Amino acid sequence: MFGIIISGRLVQTDFTPVSETQFLFNIPDADNINHIVVFMTGQTPFPDDYGGAVYFAWPSSEGPSWILLGHISNQKPSAIFKISSFKHSSEDGQNQIHFGDVSQKQSHQAQIGISAEPLTQLAQQTPATQSNATSVPSFVEFSTKMLENLFNYTSSFAVTQSQMVPNPSENFVPLSTLKTWYDNFQRKLQHNPFFWKS
Repeated sequence: MFGIIISGRLVQTDFTPVSETQFLFNIPDADNINHIVVFMTGQTPFPDDYGGAVYFAWPSSEGPSWILLGHISNQKPSAIFKISSFKHSSEDGQNQIHFGDVSQKQSHQAQIGISAEPLTQLAQQTPATQSNATSVPSFVEFSTKMLENLFNYTSSFAVTQSQMVPNPSENFVPLSTLKTWYDNFQRKLQHNPFFWKS
C-alpha cells in the first residue's frame, strides 16, 4: 500500500504492519538523508474518509521521538518531506504516537511511521514546520545574502571619477545604479518572495 523514496536508493516498500492502522518503515544509514518521499502505491486505497499521518523518528537513548511530518490520502497520494533538521533532535517529541515494540533504538537507523486516521482528525493536526520541502524564509535569507554579497563584491572595485583611467573597451556602471537595484530587489522580496516568478 505504501512506499518511500530516498535519493540514491531503491524504492522501499517493505513496511512492517504494527497494527491494523499503523505501519513502520526502517531506514538504515539515515545520517546523510535530507528528504524522504512517502507515497501510496495505488494497489490499495485508504477507506473512505481516511488518510495516513506520516511520522518521522530518529532514535535517541530514551527511545524514538515521533515528529509529525504531514499526511497522505487518496486525494494526495504522495508527499516529500525535509527531515534533515530533525535528526538527533527530540524537541518536537510531544506527538504521543507509539508504533509498538517494532520501534528501533539502533543508532543511525531512522523510521517513518504511517498511521491511518480519519481525514477530519488529520486536518486538525499541525505538522512540524521544518518538514516542508520548500521554505520561504530560507529562500528569502539566501536571496538577501546573495544580494549583499554581490553588492559588497562590486563595490570593492569602486573608484572615483578622478581615479578612472580612460579605457575605450571597458564599460562602467555607476555604483548608485547597483545600489538602487539592490534596494528595489530587497523591497520586492520582502513584499512577495516569489515576485520574480511573474
